Amino acid sequence: MEEKVRDVLELRRKSKEVKRHFILMRVLALLVIILILLLAVAYAISYFYDKFGSFTVKVNKYDMVHQGLTLSETPEYDRSNAVLNANIVYDMTNISGEDLPANIDKINGSHNGDNYIAYTFYLINCGDDTLSYTGEMNIENVTKGVDEAIRIAVYKNGEKTVYGKTKSNGTGKESDCDSEFLSSSVVMRTSGDSFKAKDKDKYTVVIWLEGNDPDCLDNIIGGTMKLSMSFKITEST
Repeated sequence: MEEKVRDVLELRRKSKEVKRHFILMRVLALLVIILILLLAVAYAISYFYDKFGSFTVKVNKYDMVHQGLTLSETPEYDRSNAVLNANIVYDMTNISGEDLPANIDKINGSHNGDNYIAYTFYLINCGDDTLSYTGEMNIENVTKGVDEAIRIAVYKNGEKTVYGKTKSNGTGKESDCDSEFLSSSVVMRTSGDSFKAKDKDKYTVVIWLEGNDPDCLDNIIGGTMKLSMSFKITEST
């Protein structure tokens, strides 16, 4: 009798252990699935970000909150913005800068073409103080040497400047450019003085792959480039 009782207790113990093991395996399997999904999402975001590049505009958040420097895609704004993101162009092919629309700086927000990125935004002093500011466009990442043939036109209040990397032989700027990139990581700098309350500076940034550049060769196919433009206050009165 005692032996039968022991057998029953042993069977119950083993049954509980099997159930615990089964539950543990299901929990572990669920955790593995969740981890795989998270990695897949992270990879997808990274893949598209790396493959197609981006352009972001930022202002220093402290300057936005305490001094009223803000960004907007239109001259009228209903809320303060510290960050703006331009839409992406997929699989951009080389073109000539001469083929860009004549009114390219007359349209607000993202207004890309098939083979160029065009983005217009406004830097606005929505505070009460008169400011001075600086802005800088940075190259955050570049692959396959695509920057050798990239052109970046910056329109400030209608005044256009075309930037490109120094010629690969080191002899200066390309013939279609007004200025060279300042360094391997900095495209250009801008500034504003006596920027009074309610003043607005309009910027249009146009990015394309210049087909007439001698470095626009097959080896840069699939290359990517990430750019950002940031602004900060240098003086307030």
